[in-house]
Amino acid sequence: MKRIIVFLGLFLLSFSAISQETYTVKNEILELKTEVEGKLDLLWNIIDGNYRYFVKTETGDIQELVNTKADKGYNEEFKTTLNSLTGNSAEAVNLTLFSLKEYIMAYNESMGASYSTNRAQLGGRLGGFVGLTNSPFAENPENASVPFFGAELEFFQKKEMPRHAGFFDVRHALDSDDFPYSETQLALGYRYRFINKPGFNIYGQVKLVTYSFARVEYTYLDSEDPGVLITETETGSTFEAPLIFGLGADIKVGSNGYVTLTYGEIIAAFIDLQDNFPMDFAIGYKFNL
Repeated sequence: MKRIIVFLGLFLLSFSAISQETYTVKNEILELKTEVEGKLDLLWNIIDGNYRYFVKTETGDIQELVNTKADKGYNEEFKTTLNSLTGNSAEAVNLTLFSLKEYIMAYNESMGASYSTNRAQLGGRLGGFVGLTNSPFAENPENASVPFFGAELEFFQKKEMPRHAGFFDVRHALDSDDFPYSETQLALGYRYRFINKPGFNIYGQVKLVTYSFARVEYTYLDSEDPGVLITETETGSTFEAPLIFGLGADIKVGSNGYVTLTYGEIIAAFIDLQDNFPMDFAIGYKFNL
């Protein structure tokens, strides 16, 4: 039950992060959510316990909507800002998310421009990958590397260069004579693109929760007849919230695709590395849905 609660909490945390972007406003670095996109965008977030609202123009200029206290009441500077940007009266507008959203959507619509809210802005990419791994979190006395392959669905807020993304992937690692261990893993995770250019990006990622099914063979001498080898097979499954950290990069090819490079399993917060240095590299391709 505790693992399920952790799973839900981390999933909701990663999902909410998808809808945020980093902006610099008057030398202040802020993580802001996009509530409305159109000719005029509405951005907001709760910062240090206070609701803060911003508008962004088509040229990328960002202005904060403020309402400072006066001797009697409030100055309502946000109404002047909205008036100057839209030419429409903002006298009936309140400094609340609902009121600002209705006003800005009405303005975008009056200008003949389409608009959208963050509730319908999820995009996705689908792809596959192959690689080599020494299964860093499994006992591997010979430090053998085996091939693996899999598929991934990445989801993010639909915009030109999304920085935050969630992903769901499934991968299967084969076994070998030196390492008779195979594993199928389903994982839900989050990634952040700390370098985000039109032609490529580099990101850190974390697998928040995993469900794994493993199969391992043991070979040993028969205690009653030392000349006879006995082979036994064990299978098992685990559901974990391991927080497995990795790095990756996307390189844009063509108008709709990306070559991906991933160093997927470097270290984990809640499961131990074995004695071997982690080796888990993959190359793949994904495309916009």
